[in-house]
Amino acid sequence: MTERQQAPGTPGAGRRRPARERILVAAGRRFYRDGVTATGIDTITAEAGVAKMSLYNNFSSKSDLVRAYLDGRHEDWLERYRARVGPSPDPRDGVLAVFDTYIDGADSGDGEDFRGCGLLNAAGEMPAGHEGRTQVRRHKEEVERLIGEHLRALLPGWPDTARTTARHVAFLLEGAMVRAGLEGDSRCLRDARSMAEEMLERV
Repeated sequence: MTERQQAPGTPGAGRRRPARERILVAAGRRFYRDGVTATGIDTITAEAGVAKMSLYNNFSSKSDLVRAYLDGRHEDWLERYRARVGPSPDPRDGVLAVFDTYIDGADSGDGEDFRGCGLLNAAGEMPAGHEGRTQVRRHKEEVERLIGEHLRALLPGWPDTARTTARHVAFLLEGAMVRAGLEGDSRCLRDARSMAEEMLERV
């Protein structure tokens, strides 16, 4: 789902989507807009149009639903990134595709106000040591790993430089994402992409 947690598709005129999918879409929309803590089960089931028992038939608890939400955001981001980067990208283009994927999410027009990275927003509500924070950290580590792969291809024989540059780019990206969320648009991400492009031209 995009940074704004858009639904994976619009329901057709025929069959309704499965209850699990409707619950995840409703929960994702509310978690992103209102926060994980502020969103109760009753709100989610009402928005999804399902009975509370249906939710608990699909998720053992709200915590289980939050885990699925975080996993879904991670997988959706990876899917959008892979579509952006293509099968055999130029290394520089591969790094910039990470920024483009974030920008796409910020610019997606689905009627929701952009509030930054949904994963970071959720993690910010969780105490230290919470498993949800671990899920979010792993996502961010995966993003940095992808950047690092492209930089190793760009800088063969210079693994330390590739690793350090990947950290610089990842920190630039995440800082820009936080500011973009505060400002409510993609301008900071676009500025960060330009900075990253200049950085890559010098390596």
